[in-house]
Amino acid sequence: MGKLLRRMAWAAIAFWVVAIVATGGPAGKLGSADQNDATTWLPKSAESTKVSELAGKFTGTDVYPAIVVYDRSGTDLSTADRDRVGVDIGRFAALPNVHGRVEGPIVSEDGKAIQVVVPITVGVKGISDTLPTVKSMRAIAADSDMSVHITGPAGYGADSADAFSGVNSTLLYVTIAIVVAILLVTYRSPVLWLLPLLCVGVALTVAQALIYLLAAHVGLTVNSDTEFLLTVLVFGAGTDYALLLTARYREELRRQEDRYAAMATAIRRAGPAIAASAVTVALSLLCLVVADLNSTKSLGPVMATGVIAAFAVLTTLYPALLVLCGRWIFWPAAPCFGDPEPSGGRWMRTLIRLTVARPRRVWQLTAAALAVLALGLFGLHAAGLKPQDTFRTRPEAVAGEQMLLRHFPGGSGDPLQIIGPAAEGERLRALAAEVPGVVAVSVPATADGLAYLEATAADATDSGAAFATVDRLRSALHPVPGAMVGGGSAVALDTLNSSRHDRNLVVPLVLAVVFLIMAILLRSVVAPAMILATVVLSLAAALGVSAVAFDRLLGFHGADAAFPLWTFVFLVSLGIDYSIFLMARIREESTRHDTTTATVIAARTTSGTITAAGVVLAGTFAALLTLPLVFAAEIGFAVAFGVLLDTFVVRTILVPALAMDLGDRLWWPRHRAKTADARRELVSPGIPE
Repeated sequence: MGKLLRRMAWAAIAFWVVAIVATGGPAGKLGSADQNDATTWLPKSAESTKVSELAGKFTGTDVYPAIVVYDRSGTDLSTADRDRVGVDIGRFAALPNVHGRVEGPIVSEDGKAIQVVVPITVGVKGISDTLPTVKSMRAIAADSDMSVHITGPAGYGADSADAFSGVNSTLLYVTIAIVVAILLVTYRSPVLWLLPLLCVGVALTVAQALIYLLAAHVGLTVNSDTEFLLTVLVFGAGTDYALLLTARYREELRRQEDRYAAMATAIRRAGPAIAASAVTVALSLLCLVVADLNSTKSLGPVMATGVIAAFAVLTTLYPALLVLCGRWIFWPAAPCFGDPEPSGGRWMRTLIRLTVARPRRVWQLTAAALAVLALGLFGLHAAGLKPQDTFRTRPEAVAGEQMLLRHFPGGSGDPLQIIGPAAEGERLRALAAEVPGVVAVSVPATADGLAYLEATAADATDSGAAFATVDRLRSALHPVPGAMVGGGSAVALDTLNSSRHDRNLVVPLVLAVVFLIMAILLRSVVAPAMILATVVLSLAAALGVSAVAFDRLLGFHGADAAFPLWTFVFLVSLGIDYSIFLMARIREESTRHDTTTATVIAARTTSGTITAAGVVLAGTFAALLTLPLVFAAEIGFAVAFGVLLDTFVVRTILVPALAMDLGDRLWWPRHRAKTADARRELVSPGIPE
């Protein structure tokens, strides 16, 4: 048996060596597949998406306006100022990616500012491709003695691309540092941490290659958000799987002299729980494919691919490396055959005593505390972030927009786009001009039987007032057959509406999938229902605390519309992991003991490992707080806090207390009643140590 297992271990290593060689190239190309244009995130059926496709006949395809704002700091502009702007316009027009007519100089009504609109054509990376051109424009305007800022869609796109430059490598290094630090503390070994880190690196490379191939050949939408989330998820989940397998392997090394037999037993006993965890996370994430938003829809396959890759590598390559290294890899605390079982920490033994004595009181008080934390949900404002609120710093585009709003209508430079039948062009113009919130409408342009108009809104593109203007404009124009409204404000509004639709559709679907997997694993109806209830309560508490932290601690102005759904999926799928590991061990022990005794044994034997796994996962998501983007920081904070809440409260206190209170009813409809009632023994000083 030992020789066979040794051959299998070497075969697993050989397989993954070949895999890493084959996938290294495609993995490095993943960044080139990013699509960061908001219109590519919307479904094809969205009105603003249809308008964007048709408007290309008039404005050119993939064109984004950069708005250059000149300000003389409160005084009137001089003739020399206007001449200088004219020179800059000529230099802007000569830039390689500037196609079409540069509009300007447009002087404000107060005579104190000038606006220039420069159309920038982008390539396959979408709006991120505006960065080189915007940098050149800023260099051109830098020697002006006026205050000059570049904003608008291209300005924000360039600043966003600049903020993302180097993000993935920085995030990778921070994540590695966090994981290494936690593994060193957990394993107390100077070498053991190298193996899980190596395996997680292999899993990330394989996942990136597979995702690139899906994006290049199947049309999967990948953006910068999903790319950095993939890194933290693979590191967090992969390290968790390594911790759980290592803990069971160490346990078996104390019971069996042959390390190959010990590893085989460890995989046989821990494998089903790890597999159930991976399947739960992957299927929960795949529920996102029913979403309308392409950015949300693509998140499911991308993250599920990462989880499956982590599971595959950490349950094949990692045990192979671990068993071939031998017991010395655990130095200086290598487990020896016949060593006594660890008794667990004193705090855990004390907590078990309290829970066994009054399980109902414990879970009621714990649930009440979580419910109080959940009250913060009433302060969660997830109606989308304005462009200036998406950064944790103050980029130039924000300063430019503020200057623009002081002198020009809010929709200047980013007009609403109107498409309709060519014969109805003048009628559409007249109807649009009467809509409250619209300050100007262009003369219709016609081509291929279509009319194209631009309407300038009075309010900023991503404001609630601008959304109201879009709704009024659509209501006024939709009676004209074929009339549609698009543009920046319409894209933002359609994104918000799609996010709400996705949340209402995906949330119940994920809960149903998780319940079904848990029911199959535990062969019970009551146990998965209990687990799901605790996870939902924990999620509400995490979101409640996050809402307060965003407002009072971090100073964020609301949350992205996709934030509640993404956080829900991550916390439900990942947070339930630890309950799966605990409940699987309780079920294993319940074949020999009553439910209370089984819960005590499971809690004692899994506490250290699950706590370490939770800290690792929380630490990897907390790494997102180092990024300059509000959305990343919000996801990182909420998921990290939620995982810690699951680790130290739900799995440690709430679930064991509920299991003890329910007793053998936990396994209904299967009856697991034992003849011996261990409750009196457990309350006594003879509690298992």
